Amino acid sequence: MGLAGARGLLLGLACGDALGRPVEFESAASISSEYGTLTEMVGHGTWNQPTGTITDDTEQALCIARSLAERGGFDPADVADRFVAWYDSGPFDIGRMTMRSLSRLEHGDAWDEAGQQVWEGSLEGQNAGNGSVMRCAPLAVRYATDWDRLAEVSRQSSQITHADPRCTYGCAVLNLTLAGLLEEVDTPLRDALDHVEADAPDELTDALEPLARGDSPGTLETSGYVVHSLQTALHDGLFAESAEDAIVTAVNRGGDTDTIGAIAGAVAGARFGASGLPERWLAAIDETDELEGLAERLYTMG
Repeated sequence: MGLAGARGLLLGLACGDALGRPVEFESAASISSEYGTLTEMVGHGTWNQPTGTITDDTEQALCIARSLAERGGFDPADVADRFVAWYDSGPFDIGRMTMRSLSRLEHGDAWDEAGQQVWEGSLEGQNAGNGSVMRCAPLAVRYATDWDRLAEVSRQSSQITHADPRCTYGCAVLNLTLAGLLEEVDTPLRDALDHVEADAPDELTDALEPLARGDSPGTLETSGYVVHSLQTALHDGLFAESAEDAIVTAVNRGGDTDTIGAIAGAVAGARFGASGLPERWLAAIDETDELEGLAERLYTMG
């Protein structure tokens, strides 16, 4: 897929985020009663924002992508500084663990301390959200051909706010899968799991093993729990017949629609390339040109 996949990856992330934003937290039944099937960018809804508005998923991915482009590679302290500047801008949507970690960074914690402290102080059930997997995809464009480094920087990028191993290794598995799609390997998720299996938490790998075999799990959850989000988004991103179908399917499941849509969109965008994304969606998103430019810069660097 190469450059077309790299562009599709970043643009697909934004499309899933923006399509899902107005229905975030709604149930599938509620979305169905209001829209039938939601296939168009709409305004207002959850967060009451204009049509095509991105959320924290794409905004934090942009922080990572801009840092990679300007620094030439992954600089976690610079990424952390950009997250804090974004936090200070007053975003309308921000996750709890992210907010707590960025507050600690602002008060002097180092990039590799804040998320660890927040994680250690969080109860099971509130300690492994999807707030780092939703933003990590730009790293896969920059490091698509260096899997050891990609796995390392993916875990570190998570650690800034989400230090739970399910989150850190979740980022690694997602980004290795994306790199495999860009490199057009035959079994991207299988290869990603094989790369990290010895170290990754069983809870994560057990949930993704069926997908790697080509099987669909019985139920797909749409909570903000990182394992649920990855399982559902990878299912939709890898199994759909088109990029549009992947994103529409993910978003219309309800729940954490912007994040599951963003992850599925990154995967499907890498699979099908930028030309597989509907022009009507891209036209609604203000950040399209910057995302394309960053994708090209990062891919060229890699």
